[in-house]
Amino acid sequence: MKNALQWLVGLAMVATLAACSVGTRLPETPAGSGIGQPPPLGPLTGTLMHPKSRWVPVAWSELPGFEDDPLHDGWVALVSNCARPNAAFAPLCQDVRRLAIAGAEAQRQWMTERLQPYRIESLAGQSDGQLTSYYEPVYEASRRPSAQFTVPLYRAPDGLAPRRPWFTRQQIETLPEVQAQLRGREIAWMADPVDAMMLHIQGSGRLRITEPDGSQRLVRVAFSATNEQPYRSIQQWLVSQGATRVSRWPDDTKAWVAQNPQRVAQLMWSNPRYVFFREEPLNGLDAAFGPRGAQGVPLTAGRSIAVDQGSIPYGTPVWLASNGPAAQLQKLVVAQDTGSAIVGAVRADYFAGTGAEAGRLAATVNQPLRLWALWPK
Repeated sequence: MKNALQWLVGLAMVATLAACSVGTRLPETPAGSGIGQPPPLGPLTGTLMHPKSRWVPVAWSELPGFEDDPLHDGWVALVSNCARPNAAFAPLCQDVRRLAIAGAEAQRQWMTERLQPYRIESLAGQSDGQLTSYYEPVYEASRRPSAQFTVPLYRAPDGLAPRRPWFTRQQIETLPEVQAQLRGREIAWMADPVDAMMLHIQGSGRLRITEPDGSQRLVRVAFSATNEQPYRSIQQWLVSQGATRVSRWPDDTKAWVAQNPQRVAQLMWSNPRYVFFREEPLNGLDAAFGPRGAQGVPLTAGRSIAVDQGSIPYGTPVWLASNGPAAQLQKLVVAQDTGSAIVGAVRADYFAGTGAEAGRLAATVNQPLRLWALWPK
């Protein structure tokens, strides 16, 4: 029943997007993301060169599982992609919308007729890479601080600029002059610093907020900006401090915190990167999809990936093959997001979806990866 409902919601989203008038422009960079413009898209024949990768044309038969993917939810991601397509894919969007309610075989035939698969390799010719995963967590929060809810989530302060470092996490949480700049910019307050750190790492999430009148409402807090400080893994810091079990995130981290409450601030400050958010309402179909990725379109669970833009431009359909202990994946996805840790030619972060079940999957995916770009002929 759950899968059927998700399919119906996705179909409704497709119909809504298909009815919209869409321009054919390059994707714009989200304010405060610090991400530059996409690299040149290159020619459409032969090996394609990008700043961090080369694309080698191959036959469709090289793509593992291509005949087995049901495609329908992948097509939802393609239609969403057409809200802000890259220049090469934009001319195909009329067909993509038209085929939104077609069967998988008709969609597969169109792909083989209009797209050319390219094996993505590093500039040195390496085609094996790494897949990780991320998700949209859901937490309880309060609009006002209290004895239980003590950890603030902030809107971006004035004066932030791309690629210009601002104060570190420790300075943000301890310096009176920085606290003064952030006063009044609190979106909500959370109870657990590890959960708040998870929001900072994932870049977005949903909050079930208790309002001052006691009512509750579900909102999304989406990425707005960072302090432009480097990201450091708190799990790696725990290992450096002698922790012997840190593989289950966030459970092992919370267990360490319970045993070392006097060192919580030190743990958090080991990651100087700090994320600021914006609040977005969750109405209608918005609740069925993930946050907007760096491309500027809503992420589709199991069909959107974050990539290194120097290897794969936003809006590129990609065939993903990754077999590991956490997941067996052979499917159509779309490059719609990025992340500070997603660096390299064959590197992707798989958007698992929203909530605890997606979080359990995301926490365990760290496995081999191969990618094929599906580029217009």
